[in-house]
Amino acid sequence: MAPRKRKSESEMVADELTKRARNDTPESGGNDGPQDATPAVTGEKRKRGRPRKDASAIQTPAKSPKESQRPRGRPRKHPVENGVDESQTAKTDSPSTKADGADEDEDRSYWLMKAEPESRLEKGVDVKFSIDDLQAAEVPEPWDGVRNLAARNHIRAMKKGDQAFFYHSNCKVPGVVGVMEIVQEHTPDESAFDPAHPYYDEKSNRDDPKWSVVHVEFRRKFDNMVTLNDLKSHAYVGGPLEDLQTLKQTRLSVSPVNSVQWKFIMGLAEGKSEESSKEASSSEEGAESSE
Repeated sequence: MAPRKRKSESEMVADELTKRARNDTPESGGNDGPQDATPAVTGEKRKRGRPRKDASAIQTPAKSPKESQRPRGRPRKHPVENGVDESQTAKTDSPSTKADGADEDEDRSYWLMKAEPESRLEKGVDVKFSIDDLQAAEVPEPWDGVRNLAARNHIRAMKKGDQAFFYHSNCKVPGVVGVMEIVQEHTPDESAFDPAHPYYDEKSNRDDPKWSVVHVEFRRKFDNMVTLNDLKSHAYVGGPLEDLQTLKQTRLSVSPVNSVQWKFIMGLAEGKSEESSKEASSSEEGAESSE
């Protein structure tokens, strides 16, 4: 047997490296190779797709309050402060505010109605009627004898609660002498059906009455009348009584008065009363000083 050739040192190092490499690489297909430390997964097959979430782990996020959401549509005219809608508050408060501060005369209409305070016979009947007669009346007085269609239409337009100036006409000093109130709305004028009445109208009948009356009550007599000349003095162009109808249609016995004209004439009447009071006071003081 031939003697074994001794390997060189370099060959021995190469063999050692080869052995180490073989030991580090596991063999495939054999049961003798090194076993995987992780045991094989047994049981159900792994499902595809996203894993199902645990129902207990699902938390429904709390809904944010509606107030925090961005409002849709047009923005509110009034910002909401402290949970109170100012626009709704304003709407709620407006009726009560109006009721508390409302002028009770807002829906009232005003008129001027003429009567003759001095005696005058018509068909043998005295047609005199003054504010003193109205004041003395114990029941509402029918304002009869109106025989002009325009004046009649004004009579029919009157409402209960309306007020009217009592105007003395066809006398020495005509003018406004006081105030009366309409307490009953228009009804047929019975005087038109009475042949003995000075204002009888044979063309009027009960089936279709042509003329109407309202019933009035006394409310006030002025200390000093507002004369026709007083009214005319304020009827200049641009004046407060420029459009006063009784000055434009002088023969009309019933005419409307607007609220501005009414207040102005009332102011004239009250001003005259104040002037009279001052004059009376000054005359009394003069009499006392002379004594």
